[in-house]
Amino acid sequence: MPGFRRLNLKYIDPFFHMPRELLILRHAKSDWNTGALADFQRPLARRGKNDAPKVGAWLYREGLVPEHVVSSPAERARKTAEIVCKRLDYKKKNIVFDNQVYAAEVPGLLDVLARCPAAASIILLIGHNPGLEDLLRHLVGSELEIPKDGKLLPTATVARLEMPDDWQQLELGCAQLVSLTRPKSL
Repeated sequence: MPGFRRLNLKYIDPFFHMPRELLILRHAKSDWNTGALADFQRPLARRGKNDAPKVGAWLYREGLVPEHVVSSPAERARKTAEIVCKRLDYKKKNIVFDNQVYAAEVPGLLDVLARCPAAASIILLIGHNPGLEDLLRHLVGSELEIPKDGKLLPTATVARLEMPDDWQQLELGCAQLVSLTRPKSL
């Protein structure tokens, strides 16, 4: 038919939604033998430099490639983010280094997440304890089981959470923990 263009439209089920996921990653092991360096400048230890690429490779194999990455700018978190993102083929220039993630408490971390792109279905947040563990407790609520060793997020551990549809509405207990993955298991 002249003037008629065929459009290739797919039916989208209005009840189907892609779940959003939050990957909470505590920075890899840092070096405590750095002398007079301030906490913010503490680098990764050898173990941290070995664990971070394992975590990135595992995320890639699992298909958990984030659309948005936010990290603390502290040296150990920054380096963890760069190493992990290299394994994910995520450009270093696209990592958001947010000062609010360093030494953050739950309200600050919720604010960081609220500023993430609304369309992002997988977000990777890289930071520090105790803030990240407190955020995990807030998001999962009373359903959270504490591991036998009592450590939710040892260094380079990834918590994978299924999240609600709106990054700005993260109430107590709104998420479901899918997995906790430690570098020793990779």
